[in-house]
Amino acid sequence: MTKAELISSVAEQTGLKKVDAEKAVSAFIASVTAALKNGDKLSLVGFGTFTTAKRLARKGQNPQTGKKIEIPAATVPKFKPGKTLKEAVNVVPAKKKK
Repeated sequence: MTKAELISSVAEQTGLKKVDAEKAVSAFIASVTAALKNGDKLSLVGFGTFTTAKRLARKGQNPQTGKKIEIPAATVPKFKPGKTLKEAVNVVPAKKKK
């Protein structure tokens, strides 16, 4: 799903105009980005938790040239899905009775 498809889906489900849905989606993305940039954790009960993690500097290798490179330390975003989201995505058929 692309951002445009997400905006259309939000507009359809909420009855908002696409322009308003686009503002809402953009505001959500900006809010999540700002929270993570500030080092905060953002929890949406049932959906999941957005956090950041620090990666240490390490040595790597360019797969095309084989040249050794230094990969700098970085802070990266992480997402841990909530129970409700996991259950909604992981639809397992019921076991057959013998």
